[in-house]
Amino acid sequence: MSEVKNQNGEQEQELSEILQVRRDKLAALQQEGRDPFQQTKFARTAWSEEIKTDYEGFENKQVSVAGRIMSKRGMGKAIFCHIKDDKGQIQLYIRADAVSQQEFADFRKYDIGDIIGVSGYVFKTKTEEISVHVEKVTLLAKSLRPLPEKFHGMTNTELKYRQRYVDLIMSDESRRNFEIRSRFVSYLRRFLDGRGYMEVETPVLNTISGGATARPFITHHNTLDMDMFLRIATELNLKRLIVGGIERVYEIGRQFRNEGMDTKHNPEFTTVELYESYADFNDMMDLFEDLLSGAAMEILGGYDVTWQGHEVSLAPGFRRMTMAEAVKEYLGLDFMAIEGDEAAVQAAKSIGVDMDKVEPTWGHALYECFDQKVEEKLIQPTFITMHPVDVSPLAKRSPKDPRLTERFELFICASEMGNAFSELNDPIDQKQRFLKQVELRAKGDEEAGMMDDDFINALEYGMPPTGGLGIGIDRCVMLLTGCNSIRDVILFPTMRPENS
Repeated sequence: MSEVKNQNGEQEQELSEILQVRRDKLAALQQEGRDPFQQTKFARTAWSEEIKTDYEGFENKQVSVAGRIMSKRGMGKAIFCHIKDDKGQIQLYIRADAVSQQEFADFRKYDIGDIIGVSGYVFKTKTEEISVHVEKVTLLAKSLRPLPEKFHGMTNTELKYRQRYVDLIMSDESRRNFEIRSRFVSYLRRFLDGRGYMEVETPVLNTISGGATARPFITHHNTLDMDMFLRIATELNLKRLIVGGIERVYEIGRQFRNEGMDTKHNPEFTTVELYESYADFNDMMDLFEDLLSGAAMEILGGYDVTWQGHEVSLAPGFRRMTMAEAVKEYLGLDFMAIEGDEAAVQAAKSIGVDMDKVEPTWGHALYECFDQKVEEKLIQPTFITMHPVDVSPLAKRSPKDPRLTERFELFICASEMGNAFSELNDPIDQKQRFLKQVELRAKGDEEAGMMDDDFINALEYGMPPTGGLGIGIDRCVMLLTGCNSIRDVILFPTMRPENS
């Protein structure tokens, strides 16, 4: 233990010395009237990757490039370094006889991490590396902290999430993950816009917690002197717009749920919810499949991805099966042949399903069998349809079996990717389901929904048959990037303060 403490103490002392040296360099520049932080602009004419991709077009041409120094080595009266910009990296070649004496002397003192702008001409070195022969160099910002050692990068995973800015400097893989996220959201918008959907924005602060079953974050509005809830879903407001005659509508936005945190969950996350009049959950299945397979082809150039240790195909033709069919196939229990709540509960318990924390009903027994025993087996894209009404307070009952609803969830690698319904548009049935949620809340269930009288009022004006779909954008990006933790696809994930 004492050796570890000594090592930590030595590292802290070494870092402190490096910080002081860098500050001393900055102070010297400032005393000479050459404060880099007074630079307000640099006129860049080309990016690194642009030059390297079109060398023939840039050869011997004058360019101005800018970026962060990532490596540097001196060879007498010549210095080589690499700078990193928004597109990649490029080598710079600085000779003592090509720049002023002051510029060359200054450049010798520049540190890894400093941000510079240079002008010069494009050429290839003897080793055929495309480079810029520098004729003028300007320090644009002084890095007062050292970057992590380049061969190992940020080895502390928690530090990566706390200091994403350093992670992005050091890790091209992290940068790629967030580029894929941006491209997916862009593709999503184009996909829905192209199908005639209208994008809208609805309130994040609500007077009622509804649209899903989840524990909300609660805040207080001082002017109105009332508690408000950060939204846990956008569903009810979007369906109000369906009532209002916007027949295809969607919203991409943050949701907030005051629940557990793990590799698949963050307290704030991003979803897209969409609703289409005169459609049902089968239409939503078709749409979701087209969206995911199309995104994979456009962004990755193919349908095959590796996620959570599994090879997955996103080629069109995802498997579709009811929840009862899945339980029968994987567990051997035929719930459609079981009658009555007691028999269903006993059947579930007989295979080791824990029923102690749920209502003892046929629907809950079916759902718990699937949730506890089957979901983990679903690796390839699988739509699980016809969920029990007991766990689907906003979905339309199946005309064929009132115990079930026209609902599906898509599972890939045992992860839920999205949730969809043939939306409930019967205001009387909806009110009864709200009342049941209110009862559960009164019994201490903090995740149960609340009565939304205005939504019932809206339904009483008439809502057409509607298909609705909610997709977890973070999960989809995890799939497309191959990341196993949601924190790797959220730029600034929720973290406990370091000193707490």
